[in-house]
Amino acid sequence: MPKSSRLGLLGDRDFRRLCAATALGQLGDRIIFLALPLAAIAALQADEFRIGLLTAVTTAGSLLVGLPAGAWVDRMRKRSVMVTTDLARALVLLTIPVAWWAGLLTIWWLYAVALVHGALTVFFDVAYASCLPYLVGRGNLVEGNSRLSAIRSAASIGGPTLAGPLVGLVGSPATLLVSAAGMAMSGLLAITIRKREQKPEPSDHPRMGREIKEGLRFLLQHPALRAIVLGDAIFNLFLVMYQTMLLVFLQRETGLHSFGIGLILSGMGCGALLGALSATRVAKWVGQGPVIWLAPLVTCPLTVLTPLARTGWSVYVAAVGLAALSLGGVVRVVAGASLQQALTPDRLLGRTSATARFVSCGGIPLGGLLGGASGSVLGAAGTLWIGAAGMTLSVLPNVLSPLRSLRTLPTEEYPEFAR
Repeated sequence: MPKSSRLGLLGDRDFRRLCAATALGQLGDRIIFLALPLAAIAALQADEFRIGLLTAVTTAGSLLVGLPAGAWVDRMRKRSVMVTTDLARALVLLTIPVAWWAGLLTIWWLYAVALVHGALTVFFDVAYASCLPYLVGRGNLVEGNSRLSAIRSAASIGGPTLAGPLVGLVGSPATLLVSAAGMAMSGLLAITIRKREQKPEPSDHPRMGREIKEGLRFLLQHPALRAIVLGDAIFNLFLVMYQTMLLVFLQRETGLHSFGIGLILSGMGCGALLGALSATRVAKWVGQGPVIWLAPLVTCPLTVLTPLARTGWSVYVAAVGLAALSLGGVVRVVAGASLQQALTPDRLLGRTSATARFVSCGGIPLGGLLGGASGSVLGAAGTLWIGAAGMTLSVLPNVLSPLRSLRTLPTEEYPEFAR
């Protein structure tokens, strides 16, 4: 792909449109992150365990459709999958404010919406990750992932900042109208991407089980990729435990209202934006492999500042720790995703992305349940301590793998699976 020296990938019209669609979709997604649990906490007065169960249901899609999603996406044009799932997610979210206005909204309604929305998100994310190598070329993966991460991080700032006042003004359920609108506009923008990938040729004897097995075999046989997904799985398990009780702790222990919580989450978005903007430079300086474990090792311990916080200035100190967590997380994700995409043959991109998501995110529902159960027994603060320790220890699989010495991004596919 030709690039201007000044704009880089942003000089390409299709990549700019993908960026715009990403911004709108992520804005809607960030609003959901705040508004959906607050609908359970404030509008429905849910207890800690039900909030944890909501988190588990939200992420259960990775377990239910995670592996077959990759095989299905590899049979279709990625852009079409992105458009369809964006529009479908918008329609699903619209049912929450409608049910609220009709007096029908219950915690079970939230569970149902969260489950369907999460399953659709799996298909969207697999297609999204799989289309990037085709759209920008393998030589531009780090730049492409960094720029898209910067956009997602900016949405992490704007989403909570917008959602906080909206929740206070119109309530959590009505705020989800903005999320639905963002996702619908994202899908419509994706339609305008002109570059068309060639439709995958159908197999003479398509077998879902065999295709899934091939994706699993590719990911688990490569030592660096295996270490990445295992580390991600541990990290995500404890991150979700932490996040499940984070809003509960901030609202009930520090006395913050929706606007203050929105500002805290926006601060996390600022950290993520800084991580996205610096990811390419940091990877070149530290090394493509070492940065995957060094980034969380440096930033995750700072999350213990949150359970130490009380009403007053200590909340702002805790916000710095949360921003650092986001910074390290984005640097790690950009490096790991770029490595995975660089090593994966085109025909396996969907299955590899889905398999990595299944392995790394499969424990997230368990994390939500453990977070809720731990919060009921140990309290929100105790759960935050456990989450902080687990996230820090998640670097061990990466430290004990070839990632220790991998300095640069490979430019060739894993040869055994190239055809």
